[in-house]
Amino acid sequence: MAGRPKIESGALTISGDTIAAVGPAAEIDTQGAAKVIDARGRVVMPGFVNCHTHIASNMLLRGLLEDVQLFEWLKTMWRLKRNFDPDTLYWASLMGLVEMVKSGMITFNEHFDAYAVSPELEALKVVPLRATLGYGFADRGIYEPITDWSWKALETFGDRVALYHRSGNDRIHLALSPHAPYSCGADMYRLVREVADAEDVVIHTHLAEGPQEIAHVAETYGTTPVQWLHSLGFLKGDVTAAHCTQLNDDDIHIMAETGTRIAHCPCCNAKLNSGTMRLRCMQEAGITVGLATDGPASHNTLDMFQEMKFAGIIHKDKTGDVEFLKTNALLELSTHGAAKAMNRPEVGSLAPGKKADVIIVDLDKPHCLPVYDHAAALVYSARADDVVTTIVDGRVIMEDRILPGIDEAEIRARFREKALALRDRSL
Repeated sequence: MAGRPKIESGALTISGDTIAAVGPAAEIDTQGAAKVIDARGRVVMPGFVNCHTHIASNMLLRGLLEDVQLFEWLKTMWRLKRNFDPDTLYWASLMGLVEMVKSGMITFNEHFDAYAVSPELEALKVVPLRATLGYGFADRGIYEPITDWSWKALETFGDRVALYHRSGNDRIHLALSPHAPYSCGADMYRLVREVADAEDVVIHTHLAEGPQEIAHVAETYGTTPVQWLHSLGFLKGDVTAAHCTQLNDDDIHIMAETGTRIAHCPCCNAKLNSGTMRLRCMQEAGITVGLATDGPASHNTLDMFQEMKFAGIIHKDKTGDVEFLKTNALLELSTHGAAKAMNRPEVGSLAPGKKADVIIVDLDKPHCLPVYDHAAALVYSARADDVVTTIVDGRVIMEDRILPGIDEAEIRARFREKALALRDRSL
């Protein structure tokens, strides 16, 4: 990734939490290694980076409401979110983390629409992935009930930064996540910008997600969501904007000029009839874009292989150009590009000095063979369960599909129990 060529018969060494060396096996000294993993016949690559998702909340909502548009979906989901409790969110977080480990997803950008971050912080002590945890804020629409909590959390955000930001050997970062232009007013967006600047944390928000948002902002403010946020001085290079399916040419110019980054979620956008992002125009404008799954309520899986494949297919169809988004470009969007899009440059490629976040993928499978081209096999044939080893921060989290020290059966059972109880008391 990051423009570097594929290495045939390579070797990679790790010292502590960092990649020490990577290159042809004959040139890499592995003597004295405490542990050696034989990956012959397999692909060693950077772990996937998911630059926009909702883990705890959306794990509990997966498959509950299908075949509807975005705003109808949001209203029904809110009925369950108001009944969340910390224990339920803890087991949902664990379940989501396990799913990501087993799909090779090592870094994720969490937008908390569960409005309770502590359970996921605890879960990350058990399954130690790399994460940016965005505290969600809103003050209107269906989210009006959390207005008071949002203002108080924003006003005291420095206390949370002092406790949790850059914790866990710098794996855990905090962020500010105003929900969307239809659920947050101008004063809230202005305060988010002030707090982000004061505390030196990034921002993660939904933006221009679908036609209904465009209509709401046009009626309320007489402009587009992007132009409205720009008028508030909100958009900068520390902002990751999710979705952005409804940008016009002026919006794209503003995004490029301000350095705002985009998390592209093609599967959920298509499923909720939110539109297809103008990716080619974004790239031509020089905007940083990464791939993301959104939450498992709107896409149903935390699987970057599915996201890469669908992105390649939908953009070839929409542009009428089969050469747009080649396989290497899709791999780049899901690793190095996604890391840049969520402001985590320490991951996303294999190079000395980068964090040792590495996955091993076994392509010796009936659905992948014959492997004429590794990139093509990874993008269009491979699946999440082809990931056999996941390493985060130099620590082997999964080896041969087993997570040492993790009782998956208990996590599945407790999660299922909590999810069904939530449904029964909410609907």
